[in-house]
Amino acid sequence: MSAGAAASAERGVDVTLAALADPVRRRSVELLADRPHRAGELAAVLGVSAPVMSRHLRVLRTAELVEEEHPPYDARVRVYSLRAPPMRELKGWLADAETGWAEQLAAFKDHVERP
Repeated sequence: MSAGAAASAERGVDVTLAALADPVRRRSVELLADRPHRAGELAAVLGVSAPVMSRHLRVLRTAELVEEEHPPYDARVRVYSLRAPPMRELKGWLADAETGWAEQLAAFKDHVERP
């Protein structure tokens, strides 16, 4: 991976983590993992007002974690679904971090067990 691509991926992970820092947004992502939802459905399940839900969904859209569609029968209705690429980037970053931790722990174990 080039330095520019690595920096871009790192920025993507930063944006994803910032978007997921709020419990309402995390729970929204959990609900959307099951199936797409209308904004009103999410607001009702999460116990927040429509304007509050709208602000949370805007953050998730800006972070490119969700996408919005309008059904052909009513352009006023917005249906939200998850986008996979940001979560793949986050999972990759976590896997790399876990590998680094495992290597450090193995090196520490070897150091401690030396006679």
